[in-house]
Amino acid sequence: MNTPADQPPTAPPATFKSPLSHYWLDSWLLAALIEHAVRRFCLKHLDRRIDPCGRLFDQMTMAARSAAANIAEGNARRSTSRETQMRLLDVARATLSELSGDLRSYLLLSDEAPWAESDPDARAVFATRLDRPDYRTDLDRNVSLHILAQRAKFARWLDSPDPLVPARALTVLVSRLQMILNRQLERAHAEFLARGGFSETLSRDRIAARAKVPPEPGAPPCPGCGKPMQRRLAKRGPRAGHTFWSCPDYPNCAGKPAAH
Repeated sequence: MNTPADQPPTAPPATFKSPLSHYWLDSWLLAALIEHAVRRFCLKHLDRRIDPCGRLFDQMTMAARSAAANIAEGNARRSTSRETQMRLLDVARATLSELSGDLRSYLLLSDEAPWAESDPDARAVFATRLDRPDYRTDLDRNVSLHILAQRAKFARWLDSPDPLVPARALTVLVSRLQMILNRQLERAHAEFLARGGFSETLSRDRIAARAKVPPEPGAPPCPGCGKPMQRRLAKRGPRAGHTFWSCPDYPNCAGKPAAH
């Protein structure tokens, strides 16, 4: 099944200074919709006959919650470390795989399977687009109303009295979100290769600043690169408060600092 022409992640207004910018991400909005729909599905359709110990309920609801939470946290860390952002997005993707497996297990209990990719309902669920958010004021209320409005687009499947229909629809939505996250990870990786993140930039700036410090008279050469070493102060560990010699190009240089 081909991916629909999903909208690129929308961004909050330039004047919006809140850390809650994930509210404008298509990936988070779809994850929030899935979280809400999964919880309702579990409350309505998981009984003691199907889930006697409640483990499936816990697994499904926690996986759906984890996906949305990790997308939000990954977006928050984007400006400080793209490496952390990618790690969190990958966790979200992994929890979605768990959720997909639980939905498949539910269907198998009824000797059923997910829709075929060519099924009209599967194609309709996959192609239904999310609206662009326009929260304006009263952010918390309008975000919630927007999520409910997006869920209403899928109500004919998610609210079906036949539990197999919402289970199959959720399987399609999870697959769609996984594809969106794949593209989001690809973009994050490309940005990381091109520019790095705040932490990576800070490390480069720190190394550049060290390189501008004039060599101390009598400083020994680095055993790794031969540059004059710099005296530094240990801030932690058993030698905290003591000075040692360190290469100005550390951690890029493989030479190990010698104790002074």
